[in-house]
Amino acid sequence: MRVPDGLPTEIDLARPSAARVYDYFLGGAHNFEIDRQLAEQIAAMTPNLAATMRAGREFLRRAVRVLLDAGIDQFLDIGSGIPTVGNVHEVAQRVNPQARIVYADIDPVAVSHSRELLAGNDLTAVLHADLRDAERIIAEARATGLIDFDRPVGILLAGVVHFVPAADRPGELLGTLRAAAAPGSFLVISHSTFEDQPQEMLDAQRLSARTDTEITLRSRAEITGFFGDWTLLAPGVVHMPRWRPDAPGDVDDHPERFGAFGGVATHARSAG
Repeated sequence: MRVPDGLPTEIDLARPSAARVYDYFLGGAHNFEIDRQLAEQIAAMTPNLAATMRAGREFLRRAVRVLLDAGIDQFLDIGSGIPTVGNVHEVAQRVNPQARIVYADIDPVAVSHSRELLAGNDLTAVLHADLRDAERIIAEARATGLIDFDRPVGILLAGVVHFVPAADRPGELLGTLRAAAAPGSFLVISHSTFEDQPQEMLDAQRLSARTDTEITLRSRAEITGFFGDWTLLAPGVVHMPRWRPDAPGDVDDHPERFGAFGGVATHARSAG
């Protein structure tokens, strides 16, 4: 299968990509037929999946706004995916035009399109990097000159940690990221779960094994553990729509149907 002009030649179009499937569900244009085929299979099993993807994006937007209100002006977004409307730089720079954002993603298509979209925006950078190499991400983010880890930073892990299997020790990777962050920093996580999920949702999640990034579903307790000893902001780790909705009416009677928990924690400053 021929790789379209302008994209890296190492892209494997024989397998669907989780990032491109996600882009398809969000209404993006950066996906291929093999991604759309898998997306339609998943959608047939879970008709509300597109709404689930949008709920994840809305959670991220709300979290970024909370961080901006707390004075955060630099963001490290790991597992950022393919650019779609409402990306972190759009939300952050609308409030603070000097906000700096470094995106990192494992998918070369996501990286390629991100760099194309952000050309000319000197306050953003895109890394081709894997969360499983957290130390490299920290070093390369610092090397961009946009992230100063001696100052508070917002570390965003929206819908990415569930792509790291237990064998790769996600808790240790997140510990590395937390250790690099200055007091006053924040950590944002959303993560798929098996709790409160119908069997058809679990079956659809297992289709991720056909991509190069299989999903590992985890419990609320496991996800909460990824925040380490940082202080969780109210209301804690909850189903995504319940995390500080813009209006009470934004949360329906079954927020668990979106299949993921979200939470935000801060590295509290010492009393001294």
